[in-house]
Amino acid sequence: MNKTIFAFRLAKVVAVFGVGLLTFLITFNNITDYYSDYSFVEHVMKMDTTFPGNELMYRSLNSGIIHHVTYILIIILEAVTAYCCLKGAWQMYRNIYKKALHFQISKRWAMYGLILGIAIFFIVFQAMAGEWFAMWQSSKWNGLYSADRIVTFIALSLIMLMQKEDELQVSIDETVR
Repeated sequence: MNKTIFAFRLAKVVAVFGVGLLTFLITFNNITDYYSDYSFVEHVMKMDTTFPGNELMYRSLNSGIIHHVTYILIIILEAVTAYCCLKGAWQMYRNIYKKALHFQISKRWAMYGLILGIAIFFIVFQAMAGEWFAMWQSSKWNGLYSADRIVTFIALSLIMLMQKEDELQVSIDETVR
């Protein structure tokens, strides 16, 4: 294996590990300091800090049970994302020196984790919270910037992960000629 392919594979492992570590820490924080982010979910779903008199208030949910269930589901999804990414990073690391097919197959858990991460931070936080519950209108309970930062890194990691090393090898061979 040449150094370029090794570096490319290592970059994939590090990126997936980074997402796994981030989502693990988010999950850990949400469990050990439950009510800090619970308040965030509660206020976003209540829409109590959106623009006064906006026409979207019919979407607000004021049920504590729904807030807790939603928050617990988010924590579970974040935990599963962390698990998939960390397991995927480990499997890729274990196969880093193996043939392209083995390394490609070892990416499976990482792909699941990154796809789930996009589902959480884009669909849940940006689409649902940001648009449906008009989180963008809140100056205090607006997590769109954080979600955007996370989605961007996850999406770039997924794009990099999906590239096959055999395609890179052909490109390197053509450059060397």
